[in-house]
Amino acid sequence: MAHHHHHHDHHGDQHKGERPPAPARREFLKRSTLGFAAAVVVTQAGALLNVSEAWAVEVKALKPETMKALILIARDIYPHDHVPDRFYAVAMKPYDAKAGADAAQKAAIEGFVAGLDQRAGKGTGGLGGYVGLGWEAQRVALLQASANDPMFETIRSGLVVSLYNQPEVWPLFGYEGESFSKGGYISRGFDDIAWL
Repeated sequence: MAHHHHHHDHHGDQHKGERPPAPARREFLKRSTLGFAAAVVVTQAGALLNVSEAWAVEVKALKPETMKALILIARDIYPHDHVPDRFYAVAMKPYDAKAGADAAQKAAIEGFVAGLDQRAGKGTGGLGGYVGLGWEAQRVALLQASANDPMFETIRSGLVVSLYNQPEVWPLFGYEGESFSKGGYISRGFDDIAWL
């Protein structure tokens, strides 16, 4: 019955030199995410097509493979299994416009992804680079190693706005925002491929 023994370690909290524990990240899914690599394909026209979710996104300034990696990077930074890929695609699409308007931005974005790809090496299933790393934990370790890169911080801080400010995503988090009065985006369905 002795349940008092846990009090003895409270003095450990007072160590000023100790860094606070890192925020706990969710349990990594014990499944491979190569599904993403297969689901999002680059078309001959240089667009990204997600067959399972029936959307496509045109990529004009960046390499389509770079945009594909950015979408997965966004998922890995803020992982929500119940949020479809297209919301991450919408969140990252502005980087293509930024790259088109500013050569330095384009170089920074391409360089960031190229660096990740290089460190990732050859992935599973013959897929190279970041997207070819089949396990989320492997990719997150690479991202954590890149956390000092200003582009990483730009992407991470920008996602707070660009991912969570999409009204259509609110019902997925149980927040009945404005889209609820319109019957919600989800219930309207996709009869054909929707271009973001």
